[in-house]
Amino acid sequence: MKKITILIPVYNDWKSVFKLLKEIDLHVLKLEAEISVIVINDASTEERPKNIISFQKLKSIQIVNMKKNHGHARCNAAGLKYLIEREKFDYVILMDGDGEDRPEELVSLFNKSKNNPLKTVTLNRIKRSEGPFFRFLYECHKILTYVFTGKLIKFGNYSCLPKADVAKLVKEACLWSSFSGSVTKVISERISAPSIRGKRYYGPSQMNLFNLFIHSFSIIAVFKTNVIFRSILFLFIYLFIIFNYFSVITLFPALGVLIFLILILKVSSRENIKELNNSLENIDSIENLSNFDNR
Repeated sequence: MKKITILIPVYNDWKSVFKLLKEIDLHVLKLEAEISVIVINDASTEERPKNIISFQKLKSIQIVNMKKNHGHARCNAAGLKYLIEREKFDYVILMDGDGEDRPEELVSLFNKSKNNPLKTVTLNRIKRSEGPFFRFLYECHKILTYVFTGKLIKFGNYSCLPKADVAKLVKEACLWSSFSGSVTKVISERISAPSIRGKRYYGPSQMNLFNLFIHSFSIIAVFKTNVIFRSILFLFIYLFIIFNYFSVITLFPALGVLIFLILILKVSSRENIKELNNSLENIDSIENLSNFDNR
C-alpha cells in the first residue's frame, strides 16, 4: 500500500486547519493508501487548540513547530526537505490550510496519480472564488509570466509529487522562493487535472496586493535567464523602432521593462540553497496528535 503524506503549512489559522483535517479524513476514507499529515507551523503567534479529535482514516498527524517565521513558500520548502530527510513516503500532496484547496478533489488527484505513478500531478485552476479585481490581477500575472518566461503556469501549491520528484526539487535554490515556478522549471514530466478554487473556511484572505506581487515576481524570477534575454531583446527592438521618434513619452515602455527587470533580479535573491539546506535547523519541536480512531 502506497504511503501518502499531506503537507500543510499554517500560520495562526488553526481553526481552518482543524476543519480541513476533518474534511480530509472524510474524503480519503475509501482510498487504498496509507495517509498521514504533516502540518508545518510557521512560528504561529496564536496558541494551537488542544481539543481531542478522532480520525478514522488518517494514520498520523505531526505538527512541526518552527522557531522563526519564514513565510508560506519557504514553509513548503522546509516541509519537503523534512520529508526527504526524515520520513518514509511514496507521494506528497501539498495543500493550503485554509480550505481554498478543496479536499473534495483529493480523490481525483489520487486517482490521477495512481494512473500515472511516476509523474507529478498539478491541479490547474479552471475557476476561482475571489472577487473580480483579484481575478483580473491574477490573469495579468499569468500573461506577464508567459510573455517574459515563455511558461504558462496555471497551478499553485495543490499538487501530488512522487518521492523522486521531491528529491529533485530539494536540490534547487529556487524552491526556497517559489514552489510552482520550481516545479515548472525542474519537473518536465508532469500532468494536470482541473481544479476549482474553494473559499476560505474562516476569516478574510491573507493574500493582499503586496503578497500577490511578491508571489508573482517570485515565480517569474525562477526563470530570470529567460527574463533577461527577452527584456534585452525587447529593448533593442523597441529602441530601434522609436529611434526617429525619441522622446520622454516614447521612452516610458523601455524604462518600465528596465525597472521590471531590476525588480525580478532583486526578487531572485530570495533563492538560497544554503538556507534551504539548513532549514531543518529552524525546527523547534515536533508534536504527534494522538486520540485517533484508526480502525
